[in-house]
Amino acid sequence: MLGLLRRNYDVWYPTEAPKQSDAIRIGLLGASKIAPIAVISAAKTHPEVFVAAVAARDPKRATAYAKKYKIPIVHESYQALLNDPAIDAIYNPLPNGHHYEWTIKALQAGKHVLLEKPSVSNATEARKLFESPLLSGPDSPVLLEAFHYQFHPAWQKLLGLIDREKISEAHASLIIPKGVISLNDIRCRFDLAGGSLMDTGTYTLSCIRKLFGTEPEQCLGVDHRKMPPGLDQNVDQAFSGKWRFPNGGVGTINADMISDGGYFTSMLDGFPTLAWPKLEVKHREVLVESDMPLDQEHVVQKTIVMWNFVMPFIWHRIDVQESHTVRGKSEGTIVKEWMETSFLKEYRGKVGTDSWTTYRHQLEEFVNEIRRRPVAAWIDGSDSIKQMEMIDGAYEKAGLPVRPSNMGV
Repeated sequence: MLGLLRRNYDVWYPTEAPKQSDAIRIGLLGASKIAPIAVISAAKTHPEVFVAAVAARDPKRATAYAKKYKIPIVHESYQALLNDPAIDAIYNPLPNGHHYEWTIKALQAGKHVLLEKPSVSNATEARKLFESPLLSGPDSPVLLEAFHYQFHPAWQKLLGLIDREKISEAHASLIIPKGVISLNDIRCRFDLAGGSLMDTGTYTLSCIRKLFGTEPEQCLGVDHRKMPPGLDQNVDQAFSGKWRFPNGGVGTINADMISDGGYFTSMLDGFPTLAWPKLEVKHREVLVESDMPLDQEHVVQKTIVMWNFVMPFIWHRIDVQESHTVRGKSEGTIVKEWMETSFLKEYRGKVGTDSWTTYRHQLEEFVNEIRRRPVAAWIDGSDSIKQMEMIDGAYEKAGLPVRPSNMGV
């Protein structure tokens, strides 16, 4: 318990590292709610990163934001921020529908870009962005889609525990309780590429893709819950789906950004749903070579569950369950069964401390890539394109329109 409290204190109140003279100067597009944890706090402990500027549509809001977070420069517009020669990199957490436009403009200005997920509105934009000639030269800017959870040691620990060829089922679930997101939120606007699949669903889809380590062969089915009557019926509040992968395994997701109910009694229907983000990976049975009678066999089936894969720095647990069975070879009569369970965690990576957030680990690799140093984890452009292709395919399967483009350039 003391370790949990100390670690989370350090997460929210990090000790600022002295900055190097050549520190990468980051500018923030928008006075966003996510930037304080995603970049501002993470940058405090990185000696090679300095949050130098911010720009927002409302200059007064930008000024107040800069004062609150001690950002020295406020630019009057997004373009003015991009035009600033003292800015090396841009963080783009704007509404989804503006990701493509302002990322391309940032790259044109020679800035590196840390781009919030989903990278863009649809696969067409993704191909145009990540295959842009702006990224093809030896000294081209760095572009990274910010799937931060993939940079944490706990995620790397999980990947080391699975056998991809033997996965039979993988499920990812991420919900936001009802009341956290307003029905008028930008994430509920079709024209800004909103929807649950574009929000919590991006995490769950990327998870099953990474667990299987490849792309699905077929979408077996999807389901969704639309916005309430009177609101945009092209926007999904919740989305679920099932895909078959090349090894024969099946991946499923459950994404909901306005979730209620699901409790043990109907008396709680309508109450916000509280549940940890969860991954579950089931493996096929494996024959265990052991000293058994000739007419018997020993098999084991492994199931791995990870709790809180999105924010594992706060708390997480990886449950490894091995179900053992000794049975007759001819009729399958069970002779003996037992379960072995272990509970694992991984807060400290090869670099950093156990209080480093997923965002801090991500920033470490972003800087390493900019400095042309080796990276321990990365998400390349082809991966981001395939992610958007899977999202588009899911919307088409659901009979919903692909999110619209707003390229603006």
